Amino acid sequence: MRLFRKKFNYLCAIESLNERKKMKIITLTLLSALLALSASAEKTYKYRVNLKDKVGTTYTVDHPEEFLSERALERRNRQQLPIDETDLPVSQTYVKELLGTGARLVTTSKWNNTVVLEVADTTLMDKIKEMSFVSKVKKVWTAPDSIPARNKKRKKEVTNDWKQAGYEYGKAFRQINIHGGDSLHAAGFTGKGMHIAVIDAGFYNADKIKFFKKMDLLGTRDFVNPNSDIYEENSHGMKVLSCMAANVKNVFIGTAPEASYWLLRSEDQDTEQPIEEDYWAAAIEFADSVGVDVVNTSLGYNAFDEGYPAYRYRDLDGHYSLMSHSASLAADKGILVVCSAGNSGRGAWKKVTPPGDSENVLTVGALTKDLLNAEFSSVGNTSDGRIKPDVMAIGVSSIVSGNDGTVSKANGTSFASPTMCGVVTCFWQACPWLTAKEVIKAVQQAGDRVDYPDNIYGYGVPNLWKAYQKELEKKK
Repeated sequence: MRLFRKKFNYLCAIESLNERKKMKIITLTLLSALLALSASAEKTYKYRVNLKDKVGTTYTVDHPEEFLSERALERRNRQQLPIDETDLPVSQTYVKELLGTGARLVTTSKWNNTVVLEVADTTLMDKIKEMSFVSKVKKVWTAPDSIPARNKKRKKEVTNDWKQAGYEYGKAFRQINIHGGDSLHAAGFTGKGMHIAVIDAGFYNADKIKFFKKMDLLGTRDFVNPNSDIYEENSHGMKVLSCMAANVKNVFIGTAPEASYWLLRSEDQDTEQPIEEDYWAAAIEFADSVGVDVVNTSLGYNAFDEGYPAYRYRDLDGHYSLMSHSASLAADKGILVVCSAGNSGRGAWKKVTPPGDSENVLTVGALTKDLLNAEFSSVGNTSDGRIKPDVMAIGVSSIVSGNDGTVSKANGTSFASPTMCGVVTCFWQACPWLTAKEVIKAVQQAGDRVDYPDNIYGYGVPNLWKAYQKELEKKK
């Protein structure tokens, strides 16, 4: 405000009428700018609104082609899965009434029958709570005081400087070989024709890194900020993607190099708040609608920023968290979800993080290259006694792409998950008659600890080439 007053006093000293007119215009302009700045800085909040039903929806289960793609319907038909009420979009009648209060629509979830609204005036939520079709209202986001700027010069980092190795997979050979993924590739099962959605935090520089030059990109979506550049956001998703999609012979080949990919952002790197589960739900519902076969998500939440309660051990029942509930439902839609177990093994939490507790998803823990469990890898079991993690993959010194496009290393179940995801995708390509749930069962049964699964290794290290041979024998 000090700068504004200095400018104002200077303008008042001008004696000519013309200059005074100019002064008035400039002053009003400056005042308007200040008011606009004040308005933009207004604190906003986001609330999840649970709806009681879907009365008023314009869609019916008899015409699913109106809200699901042909490929999505084909996936359901192949696995003999019904279209039910959870597939119907939320009632637009209800949405219209909610927006009539002055709230802004953020996102919706048809599977959970929820609407997320943004408001500056929280008293609006008192009115919304009283609406006859609303069952529950929960605050899920508070605007942060500031957001760090993104790196607009990111592309200059990319060197794509490689050193070729003497073998086809480069340094990534071991992380695929232990699962028989190289044998699947040799037999022609490289993921071609399979659609994978990667739901993550951002795909920094993936548009310029040459490991992805051959990647079949189906599209991108940002569910946190639709106006963002998904390639200038967090690099985590890019590194996750590289475990599967990298495809440079004798340098770095991922576990599903010829699959087709959707890149979806649901993680807000600037905060850690429950709304990220809503973004994730919207992302996986989108993946379902476009006909994705497999989803990898190396995300999980058990604690949030101050003001939002953390999950408890007893909440790990596969459905309590919105994200876990959505992941569990995905299997009922014929989608195979592969997720990281979490990196809480050394901490107070220790347990798998939602959605790692979900039913009928493949939860992956991390191994060293000596095939010992990584100390940080989260453990099970779930609160209802199910084995978690399901299986293990290398997650210590995992081979990934660096931000500059060079071969790099990273630690975390975040990288064990996509490594496994790619191999499993190739396995499903080889055995298209299996359902998503049958694939998970086959992967578990292929583990080296199938006779004595536990809460650290799950069913162990699966060999998917052997699983393929076994499924061929069963089919005869």
